[in-house]
Amino acid sequence: MSWTRRLLVVLAALAAALLAAPTAQAHEERPVELPDGTGSVPAHRTGEPDLLVCKGDRADFERRVAAFSARLRERNLELFDRCLKSGFRHLQQAVDAVDRPGMNIAVLPGLYEEEPSLPAPAGECARLKAPDSQLGYQILSYAQQERCPHNQNLVAILGKKNLQIEGTGAERTDVVIDAKYRKLNAIRADRSDGVYFKNFTAQRTTFNSLYVLAQDGFVIDDVLTRWNDEYGFLTFASDHGLYKNCESYGNGDSGIYPGSASNINDGYGYDVPRYSIEITGCRSHHNMVGYSGTAGDSVYVHDNEFDHNMGGASMDSAFPGHPGLPQNHARFERNLIHDNNADYYRYVADGTCAKPPVERGYEDGVVCPQISMPPGSGIITAGGNWNLYENNWIYGHRRTAFYLSAVPAFIRGEDALSKQADTSHHNRYADNHLGKDRAGNSRPNGTDVWWDGQGGGNCWQADTGASSPRTLPTCGAERGAERGAVSGGSDRLVGEPVKLAQLMVCADYNVQARRLPAGCDWYGARGIERVETQATLAISVVLALVGGVLWWRRLRGSRSATVVTALGAIGLVLDVAGSTTGLASSYVPALALLLTGVWWTGIGLVLRRGRPWLGWTTVVLGALTLLDALDKAVFMIPWIPLGPAWVRGLLGVVWVVWAVIATARHGGRGEDTGTPETAPAPEAATAPEAQTAPTASATATERAAKAPRTSEGDGA
Repeated sequence: MSWTRRLLVVLAALAAALLAAPTAQAHEERPVELPDGTGSVPAHRTGEPDLLVCKGDRADFERRVAAFSARLRERNLELFDRCLKSGFRHLQQAVDAVDRPGMNIAVLPGLYEEEPSLPAPAGECARLKAPDSQLGYQILSYAQQERCPHNQNLVAILGKKNLQIEGTGAERTDVVIDAKYRKLNAIRADRSDGVYFKNFTAQRTTFNSLYVLAQDGFVIDDVLTRWNDEYGFLTFASDHGLYKNCESYGNGDSGIYPGSASNINDGYGYDVPRYSIEITGCRSHHNMVGYSGTAGDSVYVHDNEFDHNMGGASMDSAFPGHPGLPQNHARFERNLIHDNNADYYRYVADGTCAKPPVERGYEDGVVCPQISMPPGSGIITAGGNWNLYENNWIYGHRRTAFYLSAVPAFIRGEDALSKQADTSHHNRYADNHLGKDRAGNSRPNGTDVWWDGQGGGNCWQADTGASSPRTLPTCGAERGAERGAVSGGSDRLVGEPVKLAQLMVCADYNVQARRLPAGCDWYGARGIERVETQATLAISVVLALVGGVLWWRRLRGSRSATVVTALGAIGLVLDVAGSTTGLASSYVPALALLLTGVWWTGIGLVLRRGRPWLGWTTVVLGALTLLDALDKAVFMIPWIPLGPAWVRGLLGVVWVVWAVIATARHGGRGEDTGTPETAPAPEAATAPEAQTAPTASATATERAAKAPRTSEGDGA
């Protein structure tokens, strides 16, 4: 890396430090290693179960199966009779009885509250020594989980290989495993390769309904999770996983979270050998976000529906302690991602989320958002690389279909300068159906793209509608390994300054402290309340004052300077107006930059006559502003490490100070315009004054008479 680029990386890191506001961890777990990848996706096994679980109330059971088809009802009644004789009343009892790989547990219709597992830890389990997470729970080692499996888990599956747990009801809601908000996890499967979950519901925890950790091989099939503080499904540091036909809703973070999926494709381009996790046929709705993946690497997400959340799907590199960062190689295809415009931050503001979980009203639609995120977004990528988003239907979002921003490496705990701009590269958005549903009806998004501008090799389909930046690098017809697939391209080390300021403000959210950042429109700020508007207004006022005084003191004798100053004033007004209404994707900001650039260029050309250094500096500032308008409205200038806005902003600070000094010096109107000063006509003098004071014309005549003659024409 050249010394100039190293310097720019340092500057980028300093600028990105704006994003370092404290936030809660997305998920904290003991240190784990990713699987070696020798496992496989388990297959569903049919046949007689090895173990049975049922409740003992026959009347209740018969009522639950009464509406089943005749064949299914008879099958369940037969299993029930067997279960009463040799089965278990709690799922944990059956799990504890598993003594070999490949066993099947059948869970009959009923409500399973797992009463023996519910009591608070006692004795030695109440005195475990372990670090505390930011959310307050202990981060237990695997040995501690084995010693005290119910400190955090209603059902703990530890070290059981190729275990299958299946509900026998007609629907997944016929078997319900309920933690009653008294456990961190309803079901935890840890180091249990080959586990297969099918046809039941898990609900009401203070973290996750179904948690799969450090496993090579798992399937989640036709399972429902709901009403949790954090996640519905959390699969972490795992490989050879499959979610299918699942559903999740009412979760404070995400319905589906494949965090730190095995990082098997690191170092590849778009073409990869395989994906570690596949998610298909699922619906995740009415959560903070439908799908989330910190270090969601090598995940294939297709033919799902993410709707009526605050955000449809997100992946990020923003939280430390997750193997596989930075996030890379997610692939989204043929998903319905729509109408993700919910506003759940109001439950934080009114104190609902400060109540104990059991009193919050999750079952009535309350969701308590755990982290900061831009509501009204389809797919959010906060620091990711080599992601493919193709052939999805993304519509009905009040903010944007695609949201892409960088996350510097120091936020995930890596301090190397070479890594600080290592995210948001080579993300491909192509062949998506934006702003219309599957039937072809118009359902526009507020914008189709919001991008902070950082990163190289990112590209979008050519028919992208309103976006910010207004114009984007477009994708080639075929996926390229590098920049060959991108028209125009970009290679920015840091995003746009105003957008970084917005992210800094918006990141300062904390659900536990009920801290909703003022000035961020994610939390309802409008008009002058928005940090972008406040910054733009402050800058515009300073420029208007300095420019106005400069014109009055130095330039009002020049007609051209007066005209361009008026245009500059209009540009500053448009800039403020655009920021108040969030018109970042329209031509208003670019028009404002155009007029401001014309102003600086025009007055610079006038100023150079009397003050050449200030004049030419002003011309350069104007040229940078015009270049910034071009960058935002016509095409992104390719392969430059910093956007014009950064250089323009830094030079603008210098110009303001210099202009103030220039206006403070003595001198009359016209000094810097080349226009001679014109004195006002003298009033009639009194007779004595007329006799004693020489007139200006007499003095001039007298000087001319005394002047030496230097040419023939002088004596004519």
